[in-house]
Amino acid sequence: MGASAGGVEALRRVVKCLPADLPAAVCVVLHVAASTPSALAGILSRSGPLPCTPAKDGNPLTPATILVAPPDRHLVIEAGRVAVTTGPPENNHRPSVDVLFRSAADVARERVIGVVLSGMRDDGTAGLALIKDAGGLAFVQDPTDAMHTGMPSSAVAHVDVDGVLGCEELAAAIVHATRGAPNHVAIP
Repeated sequence: MGASAGGVEALRRVVKCLPADLPAAVCVVLHVAASTPSALAGILSRSGPLPCTPAKDGNPLTPATILVAPPDRHLVIEAGRVAVTTGPPENNHRPSVDVLFRSAADVARERVIGVVLSGMRDDGTAGLALIKDAGGLAFVQDPTDAMHTGMPSSAVAHVDVDGVLGCEELAAAIVHATRGAPNHVAIP
């Protein structure tokens, strides 16, 4: 999942509706200032039944857990685990949603579900297109449901998405896809 401005509330709403036995790992990128400590992992842990921690280099991708990109670090999917890197900013951000999505598409291909949530500009659009090209699923928060419409509107305009939904419906779609098609891994 990727978000920026307005993304904390959108993430809380999605996470609230994910079940404790979700058969997928969830990775989250939220644009935060490099010098600001992030409280996002704690907020998401209190928002729903899934445990959430800041990602550390080498963390395994474990079903029914949420890993959050730390400030000023990209979250990169590798085979069965994540890497936390200091690569160059993309779309003026580190972490960047496109970096997460691109790496997930490269590694997990059709087992990936990409989710773009509230935010300004267009981070996530190019990566979501790669997820679709790799055979994965692409979900986007309905721009009318988002606090900031830039990221969702860009994704809808440029990617053949599988669903444009409110946050609660996004969670239901993730659950359905991971349970109905066990080859998918949720990387919102």
